[in-house]
Amino acid sequence: MSGLSPERLARAYLVRVAEPPAPALAVFVAEVGPVDAADAVRKGACPQRVAEETAARRELDLVRDDFAAAGRLGARLVIPEDDEWPAWPLLSLQLAHSRGIASAAPPLGLWARGESRLDEAAEAAVAIVGARAASGYGENVAGEFAYGLAARGHPVISGAAYGIDGAAHRGALAADGVTVAVLGCGLDAGYPAGHVVLLNKIAGQGGLVISEYPPGTPPARHRFLVRNRLIAALSEGTVVVEAGRRSGARNTATSAGVLGKVVMAVPGPVTSAVSVGCHDLIRDSAATLVGSIEDVVDVVGRLSAQATDRVKPRARATDGLGADALRVHESLERRRGKSAEQIATESGVPVSRVRAVLPALELEGFAEHGEGGWQLSKPRGRKRTEAGHGQPKGEGGAPDDKRRRGDA
Repeated sequence: MSGLSPERLARAYLVRVAEPPAPALAVFVAEVGPVDAADAVRKGACPQRVAEETAARRELDLVRDDFAAAGRLGARLVIPEDDEWPAWPLLSLQLAHSRGIASAAPPLGLWARGESRLDEAAEAAVAIVGARAASGYGENVAGEFAYGLAARGHPVISGAAYGIDGAAHRGALAADGVTVAVLGCGLDAGYPAGHVVLLNKIAGQGGLVISEYPPGTPPARHRFLVRNRLIAALSEGTVVVEAGRRSGARNTATSAGVLGKVVMAVPGPVTSAVSVGCHDLIRDSAATLVGSIEDVVDVVGRLSAQATDRVKPRARATDGLGADALRVHESLERRRGKSAEQIATESGVPVSRVRAVLPALELEGFAEHGEGGWQLSKPRGRKRTEAGHGQPKGEGGAPDDKRRRGDA
């Protein structure tokens, strides 16, 4: 496995030993980095909650086998240290996770098959999801919407299931656009069997097939529910085309709402059982009614403009700070210095962690140490690095970390 960085090898081990989402492990990796986290998990020398999440598999080191299987598939492991990691879309998961939503834990890595870059495939993307037992009306709408979005340059994300998902993928392919299939199993599982050809076509015609589950992972109901958070996070908005009151599509819509993404729903006949979920979303004001591709493009166009405004320039200089670093920073004052112990008390961050974070904040120009203790730095131009958080950018990583270390 020559040529693979320590971070890639560590994350390949970690994505297998914990069943996603693994909230405690995600926090641990963000705090100490993937290499140290993997070493601690292997030795069982990790926090109790992390040990519980990894106990069943921590001795299962199949990294070599996983990369060999990925090689046979033409797949790769995309990690937060890579340039193509979709850091901005997945920031929604990090923020939700930091608010205590355990089910929103960000992925530690994503196995991907296809030649497109993952960050580009998630740029201005729209998710189209819906019922497996879809009607002809639903499949036609999904296909037309996907075609129209792809033709306008919006990647289409879905879950590769029968019915609405499959129609969405085929519609995007028909427009020679980019589509991303997010699986709830390993890339080599051949599931669903009737869509193997479709998945091969997606990977071979400019799209991507991705999964946070390592090769060999079989499909399971809970895994499809877990992957729905990725469909919601990677897209700017989610369109629900036919969904039962209790369904995977409704679950994806709920995830999108929790992540602060816009949810859109297509109305159907009032007599249709597969449109009940859509009607509920619209009635409860949990989704915007869309009846045409123009409606979707109008909503997505406004989202794209807002996203551009947010990203360029950055809304706040502190947006890249991790959870602990942000809490420590918010405890600092401009005119009064504080001791590490005072900051720990006010922020709720352990004093040992505070002492580690403060020098990093000083290096990045966010804090300074004077005679009275630690305080906010005086306003000046800051040289942004990601050093000192004990983690890549935020809690999910960023490509800058890789360039600083010089890894390939």
